[in-house]
Amino acid sequence: MPLSKREQAQLDRRLVATLTEACETAKAEIVGFAWLTHLVDYTRFPSSLQVIWVFETRAAKEHALASGQGERMIELTALALQEADVELHPLAPHVQFDIEQRG
Repeated sequence: MPLSKREQAQLDRRLVATLTEACETAKAEIVGFAWLTHLVDYTRFPSSLQVIWVFETRAAKEHALASGQGERMIELTALALQEADVELHPLAPHVQFDIEQRG
């Protein structure tokens, strides 16, 4: 059954709160990590959920992923989703890594 507008708003608030915690943790731990965001189409939830971790530069992203920090960000995402009562398995296809700079 589709989520009501009220349920969508409540869920989005929970996601924002828990993902914000994950973001702050990552900023303290991962050099070059800048921010994260999420995208979701609630008519196709939870399969449409995407969590995007954004780095300051391509070099910072490549260094973080090469040093195993991608797994840490997936772990932080899993913890955030668990706290928000969202089940999504497998999780890795719903996590993306991007950069701020272009060109």
